[in-house]
Amino acid sequence: MNSIVCLKQVPDTEAQIRVKPDGSDVLLQDVKFIINPYDEYGVEEALKLKEKFGQGTVTIACLGPDRGVESIRTALAMGADKAVHLDDPALDGGDAFTTARALAEQIKGMEYDIIFCGKQAIDDDAAQVAVALAEYLNIPHANLVVKVEVASDKKKVKVNRQIVGGEEVLELPLPAVITCQKGLNEPRYASLPGIMKAKKKEIKAVKAADLKLDAAQIGAAGAKSKVLKCYAPPQRKAAQIIDGETPEAKALKLVKLLREEAKAI
Repeated sequence: MNSIVCLKQVPDTEAQIRVKPDGSDVLLQDVKFIINPYDEYGVEEALKLKEKFGQGTVTIACLGPDRGVESIRTALAMGADKAVHLDDPALDGGDAFTTARALAEQIKGMEYDIIFCGKQAIDDDAAQVAVALAEYLNIPHANLVVKVEVASDKKKVKVNRQIVGGEEVLELPLPAVITCQKGLNEPRYASLPGIMKAKKKEIKAVKAADLKLDAAQIGAAGAKSKVLKCYAPPQRKAAQIIDGETPEAKALKLVKLLREEAKAI
């Protein structure tokens, strides 16, 4: 079973994000980066499929700057076999669509039965790369998946995906793109032997020229969306404590405040 896992490196959820003085972007100096958590579910599911069928490869595909190698190595230490890293300044400044186009162009020349992506990246929350990737590759996709069952002949996959109020069960022909949701599995930790082996595993560097795409289709030039301004959310005002001798008295004060000050009722 040959799986490709699309991986993005994102700021740690505990990182303190600051905005540039001109509001054009965020400051990423001294920020710790990690694998996008939803992508980790994709790595784990790909590894489980390889173990189930007893053969095949798990390949990591990542688009991003040099620092992304650290997250790629982490995925390799978890058990992935190899990786391709699309790292080129010409790819910078793109959006979900240019990212998907570049990944699709690289993946077209690779062997795969299934592609896993996180349901979204926790930095921009766009949730667009995976669906655009499926469109560019002209293959089906299912998102918000919490269960994956690949048929023994590897020709189709049955998935459970989250919908409002329950789950929907779909069957798709392979190859297909699957976006992973929390609950699909529990990602494994990288073992010490895995970390040592990861240092010797192949990470193929891919440049923009290797993709043979027009310069107008990649990076900032090909982006269909643009960030106009970044700003920090306004600080919340201090909470007001409502006192009173009884719950009833407190309720009366609360209603008065909601009506006269908050103008909520």
